[in-house]
Amino acid sequence: MPKLDESPDDAIPEDRIGPKVEDGVLGNLIGYGLKRAYMRIHPEAQRVLAEDDLRVVSFSCLSMIVDNPGIAQTELAAALQMERSNLVVIIDALEERELIERRKVPTDRRRFALTATLRGRHLRDRAAERVRLAEEAALDRLDDDDRARLIAVLERLLGAGAR
Repeated sequence: MPKLDESPDDAIPEDRIGPKVEDGVLGNLIGYGLKRAYMRIHPEAQRVLAEDDLRVVSFSCLSMIVDNPGIAQTELAAALQMERSNLVVIIDALEERELIERRKVPTDRRRFALTATLRGRHLRDRAAERVRLAEEAALDRLDDDDRARLIAVLERLLGAGAR
């Protein structure tokens, strides 16, 4: 057994720790690259959204409601690829904060139409700018042309209506 000041024979060499780790196979997988990019952006988005007591998912819901006044909860769940039961909790919280209004659809009393309040629209706009700036900082290696190309490729990848 090695002494405390000695390293065992199977210890990881110092030159193999950190940024020098090879990921030859993973580095050539698009999904892996997208996930790594997401992991770089997501914590910053969470940080700036927390300033307004929002999470990424609640910001996403609010943003979709602002952009689609009168959207039904089922449509919102489908657009965000969320379970309707999970969405209800988020909708309740946004409504409690008076950021959105939920109204029964007169022609179908089981459906609710969601609309952002003025307060909700202002909060979304402020939060969106903060997220945009956080993304810009996290993606500082990309110029405007790179960003535009990346958005175009992601739209193509996700298909029509992805944004």
